[in-house]
Amino acid sequence: MYDGILLILLGHVLWFQSILVVLYAVSLFVAFHLFVVFYEEPSLQRKFGDSYIHYLQTVPRWIPRTIRQPPK
Repeated sequence: MYDGILLILLGHVLWFQSILVVLYAVSLFVAFHLFVVFYEEPSLQRKFGDSYIHYLQTVPRWIPRTIRQPPK
C-alpha cells in the first residue's frame, strides 16, 4: 500500500513537474519508513514471533525482487 501511494505521487511529480510535489513525496516516504521500522515491524514481531522474523529475512521491505526463485 505504501509503495502504491508513492508510485501515484511519482506520477504526479512527472505530470506537474513541481519541486513541491517532489518534496512532499520524499517527506512522505521518510514518514512511511519511520512508521514501518519503529512501530509496525516491532508490533508485528511481538504478535507473530519467530515466523515474522523469518518473513523479514526473506522478503524485502520496499522494492520487490524481480528474480523468481524456484518453488521448494
